[in-house]
Amino acid sequence: MVDGYGVQGPVTPAVVFGMLQAYQQTASLKAAIELDVFTAVGDGPGDAASIARHCKASERGVRILCDFLVIHGILVKEEGRYRHTPTSAAFLDPRSPSSLATIAQFLGNVTMQEPYKQLAEVVRTGRTTLGGDGSLEPENPAWVQFAETMAPMMAPMAGPLGKVVLEGHAGPMRVLDIAAGHGLFGIEIAKQNPQARVTGLDWAPVLRVALKNAEKAGVSERYDMLPGSAFEVDFGGPYDAVLLTNFLHHFDKPTCVGLLKKVRGALKAGGRVATLEFVPNEDRVSPPMPAAFALTMLATTTAGDAYPLSELAAMYGAAGLRDVTAHPIPMSPHTIVMGRA
Repeated sequence: MVDGYGVQGPVTPAVVFGMLQAYQQTASLKAAIELDVFTAVGDGPGDAASIARHCKASERGVRILCDFLVIHGILVKEEGRYRHTPTSAAFLDPRSPSSLATIAQFLGNVTMQEPYKQLAEVVRTGRTTLGGDGSLEPENPAWVQFAETMAPMMAPMAGPLGKVVLEGHAGPMRVLDIAAGHGLFGIEIAKQNPQARVTGLDWAPVLRVALKNAEKAGVSERYDMLPGSAFEVDFGGPYDAVLLTNFLHHFDKPTCVGLLKKVRGALKAGGRVATLEFVPNEDRVSPPMPAAFALTMLATTTAGDAYPLSELAAMYGAAGLRDVTAHPIPMSPHTIVMGRA
């Protein structure tokens, strides 16, 4: 049966309760990571008592927390014992090479969550309730935390981005990595092309994290640092390629165009610019993850947004960039948007 609102089947308030209590899911997963529950589950035997001993927590608390994680599909419970699902084994056990456990520190950052408590006011004003420039205040320590903890989430995107940027290009090249953060994207290009020299641009404390990652990757002798704001420092150049990863979405269209014009001026003729973005469809409500990212920008920035490809392409064009192409990354909410000078 279809009701008067076009909804198929029985109508229940489940989605309403689910959204109002979704904070419990965030809190439970963050607590489980903090307590090291997923290491304990991986070690076995998986009963509440042994997990509690490992976590130095109460058995009652561990039982209720683990049951909640089972209810939401994070763990499995059989005969009173908890074990990993394929998801928790791959992405939450700290010993897994694909573990994402560290990202809870940035995604659960109390300061960054604060605007959501005042979201009605944010919607009224159309900008974050965070002071100044919101999450983009100069030298914001949150971005050091981002660089230190979000690399596991970003690393799978580095390989595809490097491949797209380097396609058809071999030999010596200079690359500027704007808002470098952890530095993984520029580092990946240096790994894929032994003749590439990369300059990372970000706040100085953030770049120190990137340099450590470059040292781990064995490319630090080809990794230079340019500390400061992308809107203020001289880019130098000319560069064969410029990377803008997870950056344009923080700003309104005129600001993005102005920055892209500056990028265009730092590129060699035919040079490439690659952005990595959450790119929703033109309807702005699909796919879910890229589309929902717009709310993050509403809550934490003064004017940011998640831009559909048509709007990003228009920004590129207004900045004098051409041949705009989109390269969705499989199994990821991100899309690489390429253009040429």
